[in-house]
Amino acid sequence: MKNNDMLKNILVWVVVATILMTVFNHFSTQGQSATSRLDYSDFIDQVHQGQVSQVIIEGQTIRGVYGSGQSFTTYNPGDPGLMGDLLDNRVKITAKPPEQQSVLMQIFISWFPMLLLIGVWIFFMRSMGGGVGGKGGPMSFGKSKARMMTEDQNKVTLDDVAGADEAKQEVGEIVDFLKDPTKYQNLGGSIPRGVLMVGPPGTGKTLLAKAIAGEAKVPFFTISGSDFVEMFVGVGASRVRDMFEQAKAHAPCIIFIDEIDAVGRSRGSGMGGGNDEREQTLNQMLVEMDGFEGNEGIIVIAATNRADVLDPALLRPGRFDRQVTVGLPDIRGREQILKVHMRKVPLAEDVRPSYIARGTPGFSGADLANLVNEAALFAARENDKLVTQKHFEKAKDKILMGVERKSMVMKESERRMTAYHEAGHAIVGYLVPEHDPVYKVSIMPRGRALGVTMYLPEEDSYSYSKRKLESQLSSLYGGRLAEEIIYGEDAVTTGASNDIERATAIARNMVTKWGLSDNLGPLLYEEEDRGGFMGSSRNANVSGEVSKKIDEEIRNLIDRNYERARQILVDNHDKLEIMTECLMKYETIDKYQVDRIMAGEEPGAPKDWIEPDDSIPPAPEVKSSLEEASEKPKEDLIEKDMSNDEVKEPGEPKLH
Repeated sequence: MKNNDMLKNILVWVVVATILMTVFNHFSTQGQSATSRLDYSDFIDQVHQGQVSQVIIEGQTIRGVYGSGQSFTTYNPGDPGLMGDLLDNRVKITAKPPEQQSVLMQIFISWFPMLLLIGVWIFFMRSMGGGVGGKGGPMSFGKSKARMMTEDQNKVTLDDVAGADEAKQEVGEIVDFLKDPTKYQNLGGSIPRGVLMVGPPGTGKTLLAKAIAGEAKVPFFTISGSDFVEMFVGVGASRVRDMFEQAKAHAPCIIFIDEIDAVGRSRGSGMGGGNDEREQTLNQMLVEMDGFEGNEGIIVIAATNRADVLDPALLRPGRFDRQVTVGLPDIRGREQILKVHMRKVPLAEDVRPSYIARGTPGFSGADLANLVNEAALFAARENDKLVTQKHFEKAKDKILMGVERKSMVMKESERRMTAYHEAGHAIVGYLVPEHDPVYKVSIMPRGRALGVTMYLPEEDSYSYSKRKLESQLSSLYGGRLAEEIIYGEDAVTTGASNDIERATAIARNMVTKWGLSDNLGPLLYEEEDRGGFMGSSRNANVSGEVSKKIDEEIRNLIDRNYERARQILVDNHDKLEIMTECLMKYETIDKYQVDRIMAGEEPGAPKDWIEPDDSIPPAPEVKSSLEEASEKPKEDLIEKDMSNDEVKEPGEPKLH
C-alpha cells in the first residue's frame, strides 16, 4: 500500500513538471535560435545591398537568413512595395499562413496558472486529509468513521472463539436470524436490536462480535465510542446519523461499537447540562436505535468493561435489550483457547495444554494468546525448531512473576536476607489451612521484586472463605517475620511494603465490605466511590464510634494472623534454614523441592538446574556487618540490642 502511494505521488509530480516545462517552452521566445532582431528600415537596406538570401513570411513576422547563414527576424509594418524589393534583389521567398490558436487553447493558456494552483491545493489537501469533502478531509466532520468489512474480508467464525460457550449460545440466535430472518418473522418474533457484551478486558468481546458477522456472512461496521465525540457540538450526532445511513444501505448488517461507555455514560453528570457534545451524541444514538423510524436488519453490538455507568435509556428493551456476559474462562475454557492459539506454532510432543491451563487461573483469552506468543519467542531465542513445554513454563513464569533481571548484582548479604524472606512466605503459606499450594520460590530479581513466592490454586475459585482469607494474611507477613526472627527487629527491611499493603486491604474489606467481622456483623461500612479518583472507596454513613471499631477490628485481624505466622516460623526454624540454603544454592526451587523440605527430606536439585562452573573463583567481597551478623548464633541475634548503634548521615558521594 505504501509503495502504491509513493508511485502515485511520483507520477503526480512528474505530470506537474511536464506541464510546467511545456508552458515555459510555449511562452519562451520562439526565435530562440536567431542571433539578431532587425529594424524594418535596416532590413530593407540589407535587401537592397544583396545581403539577404532567403526570407520566410508568416503573417506580419519575417524571418530571414543572410548569405553567411546567420538568422534574423523583423516585423512587416504593411509595406506594399516589400514583395517588389525582394523579387528585384533575387531573395528566395517562402510564405506561410499565420498560426491560429483555437479559442479553447487561448482560454486554457490564460487560465492555466490559476488551474495549476487549484490542482496543487487539491493534491495537498488530499494528502493531508483524504480530500476536501471525502472521508477524513477538512469538510468531513460529520461523516462516520466506521470501517466496514465485507463478508469476503471477514474470515473469523465462531469456531475461532473458545472458552465462552454460554456467550456463543446467546449470540447463536443472532447468527440464525441474519441467515434466515423469515423463520422468526413468520412467527411474529423479532431479534434483539442491540446486544451489549460485558466483561473484563481481553476476554474476547470484539472477537465474538466479529465472529457473528463472519458466521452470518453479512457486512460488519466497526467503530470506537470515542470516534463519535469531537470538540464541535453536533458532530457526533451527525456521525451517528451517517453511520446508520450507511448501515441501512448494506442491511442486513452488524454495527459494532467498542468501548461504548465513552459516549453512553449516564446523562446529567456532565458539566454542560444537556447541551454538551457527548449527551447530544447519545441522544441521537437512542433515537436511531429505537425511534419513529425502524432500522430493520441492523443489529448493534457494543462492548464495555463498565456496564454500571451506562445510561438506563440505553439498556431498556428495544435498544440494548440483551446483555451477554463474557467472563474469564474456566480451566476447560482456557484449554480450548490455548488449543486455538497453538494452531499457529509448531509444537513438540511434550506440550500439554491441560497442564498449562491448570497453571494459569485468572488468565483471559488475551493473556493466553500472549503466553503462546512468549513461548514461541523463547523457542526462537534458543534456535529451536519446535515449541516445547519448557518454553511454555518459562513464558508462564515471565508473565506471572516478571522478567528475570540477571544483570542485577546483589550482595551476598542481600541475597541471603531475600532467601529468608521468601522462605518465610513459602513455609507459612504451606502450613496454614486452605491456602493455595506453593508453585515456585525464587530469589532471582524479577520486575521490581528482589524475590518472588508464587502460589497456584489446584482448581478455579469463585469465592473465598474467612479461613482462606486469614491464611492469606498470615502468609503475607511470613517474609517480614522471617527477617525479624533471623536478624532482629531493628534489621527488618522495607521489602515487605507490598505485603503489608495487600494484607491491610484484605483485612479492611473483610470488615467493611464482606461482613466477616464477628463484632461488627454482616453490614456494609464502605462502598466504592464510582465518581471518585481511580475508583477509590469511601466510608458509608457511619459514626465516629463505628469508625473507631472498624480500625480496632482490622488491627485485631492483623495481630491475630501475625502472631500465628510467627509461631509457625519459630516451630519450623530448621525448615526455614534448609529452604534458605537451598535458595542460595539454586536461586529458584519448585513445588516438589518445597514438598520434600517440608517432609524433612533432602530437597535435591531442580530438573533444569545446571551445575555452575567454579573454575574461575569469584572476586573477594568485603563482608558487611549484616553478613557478619548472619554468621553468629541465631540466639544471639534475636536478643541483640542495637539501641546503642550509631547512625551516621550518608554525606555527599565522592567522585572517583
